[in-house]
Amino acid sequence: MSLKVFLHQLQYEPDKTKPQDVEVDWEDAPLPYKLYRHLPVFPLASDVPLKLTDKRGQEKPTLRDIGYFLWYTFGLAQLSQSVVEQYTGEEWESSLQLCRRFVPSGGGLYPSEIYMYLKLEELPYGIYHYDAAHHRLILLREGQFDSYVCKALGNRCDVTSCFAVAFVSTVFWKNFYKYNNFSYRLQGLDAGLLIGQLLEVAKRFDFEVGVYFQFLDRAINHLLGLPEAEESVYAVIPLAVESSMEWFRHDISHKNRMSSAELCNELPIIKHDHYMRSKKVLDYPMLTKLNEASIMDSIFSFKQLGREQMVVYQNDDHALPQVNRLTYDLAEVCRQRYSPENEFVLEAVSQSDLAALLQEIMISYHYRNDLDGSIQSPVPRVNLYGCFYGVEGIRNGAYHYDNIAHALQLVRAGDQRPWLQSGMSLDNVNLFQVPLSFHLTGDLRHLHAELGYRGYRIQQMETGMLVQRLLLAACASGMEGRPLLGFDVNSMNELYGLTPLGQTSLIQIPIGPCRGRSRLEGSLSQ
Repeated sequence: MSLKVFLHQLQYEPDKTKPQDVEVDWEDAPLPYKLYRHLPVFPLASDVPLKLTDKRGQEKPTLRDIGYFLWYTFGLAQLSQSVVEQYTGEEWESSLQLCRRFVPSGGGLYPSEIYMYLKLEELPYGIYHYDAAHHRLILLREGQFDSYVCKALGNRCDVTSCFAVAFVSTVFWKNFYKYNNFSYRLQGLDAGLLIGQLLEVAKRFDFEVGVYFQFLDRAINHLLGLPEAEESVYAVIPLAVESSMEWFRHDISHKNRMSSAELCNELPIIKHDHYMRSKKVLDYPMLTKLNEASIMDSIFSFKQLGREQMVVYQNDDHALPQVNRLTYDLAEVCRQRYSPENEFVLEAVSQSDLAALLQEIMISYHYRNDLDGSIQSPVPRVNLYGCFYGVEGIRNGAYHYDNIAHALQLVRAGDQRPWLQSGMSLDNVNLFQVPLSFHLTGDLRHLHAELGYRGYRIQQMETGMLVQRLLLAACASGMEGRPLLGFDVNSMNELYGLTPLGQTSLIQIPIGPCRGRSRLEGSLSQ
């Protein structure tokens, strides 16, 4: 199968990516976290703060700060137990017990991992893995690697001014065992959800952050000691405290133009023992093939795509009221947020509440990245559409949100809930009980013309980043949302008229008021 056909199936025919005759071996499932063994361990503070509202200022963070930062980004935060089946009158059926994080994940499998290059006085300088299961750091490679990381980023970032660099990776088997080839789509979304949470937490610590989607893959994987057939880094995220730091400079000197192979020769190979629980790991040749096709071996492949966004008013625009930004404690919202199914309750949403929600989503989504460079108001590569029902002062219909004009552009008038419900491939959500159904859209060809096959995973990551902002903003507004991929993409493209625009629907998120879910929860923080 060609890679183009594979990507087409991921987008439009997901059932073809999962063989019908393959049975999932639940007893041999991998752990949702990676466990390194026989390496130096550095425990992190477990007395995490219950609020994330205070600003730190520009002093260099401590190890305690890093512990709080990592816990709110990707730590095991809550133990949740719920009943899977309905109560029959005699005894409860099987229960489901999970360790929740503040980031949603397809099937709760968490294929992503976080690594850190840390330069703190309380630790040896070096490369660490965040052991989420035990809330600690595992030292993988000791040393100072400013020059190495800088070269791997194409000499675009002043790494010497950073106190840390985060690496978000994907472990292919962690969700392939359940979703087969469809896991490739989920892996990009999961990485994006994690990055979106990381950026929101970083704001609460006054960290300056930049996201690099383009880097020398093999050099970065070599630095971390990752076998590319098992795991690969998807994003590199330097962190600093100086707001004046230079992020996306262009160094054209030939002496700094190194290939991945040349850079890898600067460091010895490291191999570490880790535990995943699965005794039998199946092959995933399509994932390996697509990852290989996405790898960048030369900095000449790096590109900037950003261009300034302009305000274009349409005749059918519905200008939204000017509202203040949502103010909320991120820690409280993270604890409260959950993904409902049959808990949605249809209630009226005010126009001002919708305006505040839309504004918060797009303002919080703006972030520093190597595709846009220094552009202040770049054209978004992921767009926001929605079908709204019962919103006071707004006609029922399908809309596009113009974040620059803060206006809704009517695409199709009328109650679209029957269309949305008929497009569901799994009826796990009653969309007739949902006032707001959002669709995130992006380039129909997944940025292939600009970035090759790497464009697909970048598009999925940016989608996941916007989804996380949407979920947080919804919870801060007193509502909840559930990301859905089980829908007919062609039907949604027709609903919004996306194909002539060169766009396609990437994910659906119903949002609305909810009743509480029947479950027991306990915090895993002290």
